[in-house]
Amino acid sequence: MFEYSIVQLARHYAHKLDRPLRHFLVSIYKPFLYTPCIIHKQLERWMKKMKRIPVIIQFHEENGVFALKEVEKQHFRMKIHHQFRYIPSCSAEVTPQALEQILQRHDVKKVYLNRKVSALLNNAVPSANAKNVAVNGTALSGKGVTIAIVDTGIYPHPDLEGRIAGFVDFVNGRTEPYDDNGHGTHCAGDAAGNGSVSSGLYRGPAYEANVVGVKVLNKVGAGRLDTIIRGIEWCIQYNETSKDEKIDIISLSLGGESQPFPEENDDPLVQAAEKAWDKGIVVCAAAGNAGPEYRTISSPGISDKIITVGALDDRDTAETREDDEIANFSSRGPTYYGVSKPDIVVPGVNIVSLRAPKSFLDKYQKQNRIGQYYMSMSGTSMATPICAGIVALMLQYKPDATPDEIKRALKEGAGLWKDRDPNIYGAGYVDAQRAIGLLAK
Repeated sequence: MFEYSIVQLARHYAHKLDRPLRHFLVSIYKPFLYTPCIIHKQLERWMKKMKRIPVIIQFHEENGVFALKEVEKQHFRMKIHHQFRYIPSCSAEVTPQALEQILQRHDVKKVYLNRKVSALLNNAVPSANAKNVAVNGTALSGKGVTIAIVDTGIYPHPDLEGRIAGFVDFVNGRTEPYDDNGHGTHCAGDAAGNGSVSSGLYRGPAYEANVVGVKVLNKVGAGRLDTIIRGIEWCIQYNETSKDEKIDIISLSLGGESQPFPEENDDPLVQAAEKAWDKGIVVCAAAGNAGPEYRTISSPGISDKIITVGALDDRDTAETREDDEIANFSSRGPTYYGVSKPDIVVPGVNIVSLRAPKSFLDKYQKQNRIGQYYMSMSGTSMATPICAGIVALMLQYKPDATPDEIKRALKEGAGLWKDRDPNIYGAGYVDAQRAIGLLAK
């Protein structure tokens, strides 16, 4: 039954394997460089039975995972971890031997390496025209709107007091809000910090919005595709089961290197993000920090549906935009699929927001601390939740606005300098007041 070598397996089923998984299979042979040829066959037989590979298996039909359980019984080193609810896929650990059997199945559409995803941190609000936003004399603060921060967690900071509406931990299984990295807390403040301990100085645009912490990244800001997808699906399910409150916006300040799939929605992370969008949740995702090269937009930011956010350096001059430039690190478009990205750019350089004491970043970036309660960070990670906060203002003004209407107003309301490349600047510099004005029409 198991006639192929591991390399032959990667070649024969290349159409069913994503590129990272093909490369991973070939990399299994690296130890062969340092072992005698006489034991290569024996070593390969052992690896085919024992080497565990983290994968995501996609099916043509939703119930495909049930048939896969029969394969699991035949391989003691194989384990199915999680069946996704909204996309026809599951996460698993498989051996090359089990993988060959899986690939032979007609109900299996594609197998992806469960690759690593990380927080998009590079080692504001007044500039975005998002301070003191008012329409017809009514101030907008994000009140009544909920933003899910899918990240490293949220520390219960004084600037978020009484507004952490929910918390779930897919990394360590804890129930009370915490953040052992610090990235998610900073992002929560970028969107919704009220500046209570800075007399309003360091305040996010949606300073009365609620936040929900969805911890999918570990202490060092890393995770895998399946955990991110579970976090997004949890947000969708939260809305289906919660009677009183719902998540209006998902902020994704994370991502992984995009892959040249035949179509953008072959990417499982894109599938999950677009499913949330289709369910009525506005999804804001970071463009990535792989600039200044072109074609460096991260996944899921490659999605044509969701809002992809690049980072701008406003030079700390909110009064003028003449000196503003795209941040050197901000990823550029187009995507592999010819889609112009990012959609919009938002301040993302030297952003002061909430500090999570004793977290990983707090310990290793002491130079970025601003007093006792704040710290400065840069990245499309910071630009994304600021954009999410602006979306919260828009939804407070027009609660029944659809994700497509929000995206359209953001882009049409943006300010674009003359002769600027849309694959660098997108539609232009976010302008909260103008975007909300367009919703009013």
